[in-house]
Amino acid sequence: MVAGKRLKNFDISENLNIKFTIHIMRREEIIEALLNWNFWGNFEEKIIERRRYLEKLSLISSGKEISVVKGIRRSGKSMISYYYLFSKFGDSKKALIVNLEDPGFPAIMNLEDLKNILKIYMEEINPEYPKMVILDEVQKVSEWERFARFLVESKKVEVIVTGSSSKLMSEEYATLLTGRHLDMEVFPLSFEEFLYFKGLKLSEKIEIYKNRAKILNFLREYLKFGGFPEVVKNELKERKAELLRNYINDIIVKDVVKRFRVKKIEKLEMLIKFLASNISSIFSMKKAADHFDISVDSVERFKKYLEIARLFFFIDHFQYSVKKQIKSRKKVYIADVGFHNVFGFKFSENMGKIIENVVANELIRRSLFNQLIEIYYFRDYQGREVDFVVKEGLNVRQLIQVTYANDRDEINEREIKALLKASEELRCKDLLCITWDFEEEEKIDGKKIKFVPLWRWLLGLTV
Repeated sequence: MVAGKRLKNFDISENLNIKFTIHIMRREEIIEALLNWNFWGNFEEKIIERRRYLEKLSLISSGKEISVVKGIRRSGKSMISYYYLFSKFGDSKKALIVNLEDPGFPAIMNLEDLKNILKIYMEEINPEYPKMVILDEVQKVSEWERFARFLVESKKVEVIVTGSSSKLMSEEYATLLTGRHLDMEVFPLSFEEFLYFKGLKLSEKIEIYKNRAKILNFLREYLKFGGFPEVVKNELKERKAELLRNYINDIIVKDVVKRFRVKKIEKLEMLIKFLASNISSIFSMKKAADHFDISVDSVERFKKYLEIARLFFFIDHFQYSVKKQIKSRKKVYIADVGFHNVFGFKFSENMGKIIENVVANELIRRSLFNQLIEIYYFRDYQGREVDFVVKEGLNVRQLIQVTYANDRDEINEREIKALLKASEELRCKDLLCITWDFEEEEKIDGKKIKFVPLWRWLLGLTV
């Protein structure tokens, strides 16, 4: 078979005298770069466990396919992968991390460079092929997929690749790997993870109730600065805002403008600011096109770029007709509410929308761990709207309304009526209203509605 011959010829153990570019990568520099990031070397950074991702990674990482850990920049892909490697091998030299962002590696690399790194690892560190290899920020290397496939198919090495570029997030790598991969998408921290990062470990329900005031204070911080790990760990508000601005600029420049060769940069930035300021709202591409004096095609193209970069996501209007659903106007949400607060309207002016966005983020995050779940919004011909329709398989499992309310009197009756109407139309009995601090169970027109505070719902305490 042709593919088999190509992989056989690729085997570095058969010919260690590979011609590579010594002037670009010296042996000492490579060894130093490997020592910087490997547990058998000098790597000492404290890594905090993110349990659900580790469980997911253990399911998809079998050594038979390449595991692709993807997601928005700075969401913690590398640290999750490193923790997983350490949980299996500790500081054993049988595992190898190649962090391609290390300054010891050149900015532009190719297949020969990867072969060179592996060769030096086997000569200096471990004479055998490693049991696991992590290629971190792999998009920096041309033809990396050939190297990864060789390790998995010929040497039965467990390979994990990560990358921040939209190229690794898109469908392109699926073509490069020709089906020999399994994916895991990483999001910024959930609120439960946020509390864990803050040192608040709530292993028992009694601990949750004892720390209720502290949890609410942390929730306010979470709603303002979001869940990017490094932002969460930093205590200075000014530094948090600076990190968020740097992150969003990197995404715009590196994952959108450069990646897709955008020429109308000013129009793109105006659209991003508009979307960031109007989170949790129905988005009309026609109105945006008119507002920014660009074509609808340009708006649609920019929207797609922003989705691929994972900066925004859009949910469909629930329709029984797939055709109508695709054509329907979408609701827009930002990947992390911290971006909204440094790039959009002022925090205090938009609390209801921020809370809804946090709920949307959590629903999308939960759908990662249950592939049958799909998220929509609902709006009838009279304009009555339900924030979220949770569909599982063929059935509508739950209807969710979100409101910034402290007690029953603050909840708009229109929102309750919309929930009841959607319950009839979509034949769903599980009705939930997420509030700020009101908790009750109420029967209205023969239908039971649960009112649950946001913090309890985020922590999975809705029963």
